[in-house]
Amino acid sequence: MRVAVLASGRGSNLQALLDAQEAGRLAPAEVVAVVSNNPGAGALARAERAGVPALCVDHRGHRDHRGHGGRDGRDEFERALLAALAPHAIDAVALAGFMRILGATFLGAFPGRVVNTHPSLLPAFPGLSAPAQALAHGVRVSGCTVHFVDAGVDTGPIIAQAAVPVEDDDDAASLHLRIQAEEHRLLPEVMRMLAAGELLCEGRRVYHRPSLPR
Repeated sequence: MRVAVLASGRGSNLQALLDAQEAGRLAPAEVVAVVSNNPGAGALARAERAGVPALCVDHRGHRDHRGHGGRDGRDEFERALLAALAPHAIDAVALAGFMRILGATFLGAFPGRVVNTHPSLLPAFPGLSAPAQALAHGVRVSGCTVHFVDAGVDTGPIIAQAAVPVEDDDDAASLHLRIQAEEHRLLPEVMRMLAAGELLCEGRRVYHRPSLPR
């Protein structure tokens, strides 16, 4: 399964995928392209160091680059993303800190094959700054979620979750750092399972079906 990774920032989840690939733990998935909407994203440099094509589709070159309130601008940006990915024959997409909302134009090209990570135990604390939201709410346990992407914001069917305790001296940064360690563990395994045909999504329920020995 040929995977594209979309990232907007440092790319630590991308690095987890690349490390898993190098160690042989990602197959039959393979990262074959990395795309960022941010020309200065560290994810692009990580891709280049790994010998993976690094592509930039700057959202600021399209109308209504804010990603909301203007369907035409979002569709234009998503068509540009698809055009950049087309030469790479992509089968599935992993969002690794990609800070744009994707809609029907993009998601329709990869039905049931776009996966995202989020630093909370969804459906709690969707959207931006999830660790800070968790601390403000006073929860004692937070964590991360890997889920299929739908048209909402962090609302798609949940594939896997991991819990992380909230310590008394945590701030948003320290909590997020521990949550990321679990994201780095879960995301490669989920992409491997997706590639191996081990995930079955029925409505909002996702079932894990380990492949039987042949």
